[in-house]
Amino acid sequence: MNFYAARQPILHADKSLFAYELLFRDSLENTFPNINEDEATAKMVAGLQFNLGLENLLPNTLAFINFTHNSLLDGYPLMLPKEQIVVEILETVKPGKKLLTSCIELKKKGYIIALDDYIHQAVWVHFYPYIDIIKIDFQETTDHQILQIIDAIKPFPKIKLLAEKIETHQEYLQALEYGCCYFQGYFFSKPELIKNTALTPSQMSIAKLMGEMAKDEPNIKLISQAFESDVSLSFKLLRYAQSPIFKRTKQIETIKQAIVVLGQNELRRFVSLLFTAQFSEGKPAELTVMSLSRARYCELLTEYSSQRDGSASAFLVGLLSLLDAMLDADIAELMGKLPISQAIKDSIVLRQGQQAQYLMLSEFFESGQWSDVNRLCERLEVNFDDAFAMFQQSQLWAKERLQALN
Repeated sequence: MNFYAARQPILHADKSLFAYELLFRDSLENTFPNINEDEATAKMVAGLQFNLGLENLLPNTLAFINFTHNSLLDGYPLMLPKEQIVVEILETVKPGKKLLTSCIELKKKGYIIALDDYIHQAVWVHFYPYIDIIKIDFQETTDHQILQIIDAIKPFPKIKLLAEKIETHQEYLQALEYGCCYFQGYFFSKPELIKNTALTPSQMSIAKLMGEMAKDEPNIKLISQAFESDVSLSFKLLRYAQSPIFKRTKQIETIKQAIVVLGQNELRRFVSLLFTAQFSEGKPAELTVMSLSRARYCELLTEYSSQRDGSASAFLVGLLSLLDAMLDADIAELMGKLPISQAIKDSIVLRQGQQAQYLMLSEFFESGQWSDVNRLCERLEVNFDDAFAMFQQSQLWAKERLQALN
């Protein structure tokens, strides 16, 4: 699942960076989509949560985020860290007792609060003790209205003015004269579109399970609990354990029994199969088969080279090598989100280490680069016929496992 947003810098008077405003987008088109403001706020908050934190988008910088009346009353700002956001109350929000209560609660918890596109109304004075920043739209606000705001906030010196939609040097100088502390607009920078891949809770759950299975000594009790707490996972595990590919005669009736019968290696492969199916949803089945085939091939090559202790990590190297194609995202960015060892990440992203060589051999076979296959087989001291036989075996294995899952 991709997460899109536009960000526009907010600067200090000396033009150094103060923060960014994050604006919701739903595609690579840098325009606000045709949805209502409540939905945009909800999707922004959800995207930031699933994205594993604002620090990935805006490291060491505050983020101004728009909140609607309903989202403020529903406590949406509390779902994001107070150290990283400025709660920006949209200009369409109507002041009232419930909203004031929400602002008081946010201020008690340490959040910074801003009023967006502010036009002075006396009723907002009740909110001033809890407001930190007031944004003034320099394209829509008259000089008289700006002076009204300045006069109204005099008893509240902690409130800072932010001049937005500054489009010329003259407007910047004018905002300085009015005493504005922060500045935003096309004169400094247009909103920049950013795209990030957000992992769903379900995907992260499977990823954590897979990370546990990749350990030298996985916690079987923890793994059993993960399956037992999820009806869908339990059903898939029991069905897989009784698949015809294992030729079992005895009926399997419990999760613990399925785990014991499968054994650690086959259970690891099953979890990896679940992972691949989860992440390749909506993609051609061949992509899943290729991912599983690479995983099995790297595992077989590791065992062929008498490195059985590394077969679990080799399997993951092959399995995760197509994750960028599954999610249409940068492979290095995706690896940074997964709870797996740095050695596995380096094998995939930097192509470092022996397991990276096994992955490359699989890729050469897939694309029919026979001269490269021969060269790499010699370097790895792998017989060509054996390497080819294992490649074919891996493809058959992948198709069988996928069929067993489905």
